[in-house]
Amino acid sequence: MAKVTRDDVARLAGTSTAVVSYVINNGPRPVAPATRERVLAAIKELGYRPDRVAQAMASRRTDLIGMIVPDARQPFFAEMAHAVERAAADRGKMVLVGNSDYRDEREIHYLRAFLGMRVAGLILVSQGMSERAAQEIEAWDARVVLLHERPEALDDVAVVTDDIGGAQLATRHLLEHGHAYVACLGGIESTPSVGDPVADHVEGWRRAMREAGRSIEGRLYQAAYDRYDAYETALKILSGPDRPPAIFCATDDQAIGVLRAARELRLDVPGDLAVAGFDDVKEAALTDPPLTTVSSDRPAMARAAVDLVLDDGLKVSGGRRERVKQFPSALVIRHSCGCNGA
Repeated sequence: MAKVTRDDVARLAGTSTAVVSYVINNGPRPVAPATRERVLAAIKELGYRPDRVAQAMASRRTDLIGMIVPDARQPFFAEMAHAVERAAADRGKMVLVGNSDYRDEREIHYLRAFLGMRVAGLILVSQGMSERAAQEIEAWDARVVLLHERPEALDDVAVVTDDIGGAQLATRHLLEHGHAYVACLGGIESTPSVGDPVADHVEGWRRAMREAGRSIEGRLYQAAYDRYDAYETALKILSGPDRPPAIFCATDDQAIGVLRAARELRLDVPGDLAVAGFDDVKEAALTDPPLTTVSSDRPAMARAAVDLVLDDGLKVSGGRRERVKQFPSALVIRHSCGCNGA
């Protein structure tokens, strides 16, 4: 049986091969709805399958988007990757995901692999990108969009949320419950980089505490971003003589670890300890008690990142090309803070 070609589709649909290409690739030129329907009907009737390899060789670009995350096992990154995958599918693209494991060499490995595959673009969730990784991107002259974090080493377009403002919202809310102070469970970096979301969460906590006239001395604790290390750290904090009345955690995963430690020590949350997190992962609504946290519009951020990586930069504003698209943060009130929330 002869292979069905694009010419066959064009003949059956009564149009040109260029129009067939516009329909298959969703552009670059618009196609009238009636014409699009005829082309799609012809594709279905003939069983036409585009030769993606040939297309990639001709255009020197594939229908793939590379995405690098620190650790897809963590709920926040898993949910963000899923949102990017759905947004990419709406644009007719597929996503390849690589885990850097917070290691420079792994990040560089995936950068080289994805860029070498001629992906249509790269969405990068990087935790403190190294100069070597930034140089690798510049050497390939690749279209890159930074998501969630904007590393100091790379000045590229970015899609972020208001991390400082969101942390301020959560800390202020805990203070409004009448607590003498709010402790903070931040990251483990001794010198966090500019644009690091966890560092910004800590900075938001600092600002809210200072605005309220509360000391932060000795009230910032360090733990890895995951629940397991946070659980171990929380056991020490909560079993000590200076147990804080409230804790703001830089990530929900950390907060989940804190809730587990509190339960193990027979502490009532929120009676003995109020807790708030940041990220609003789906699991936050199912903890016991449900976790008060800070949310961002991940689906909208994912769509923005995909659109930016496939199109040209951010819109020009006031004669200048914007470099950062920031989405607002919102406080999601549940029960772990002391409110009768959802």
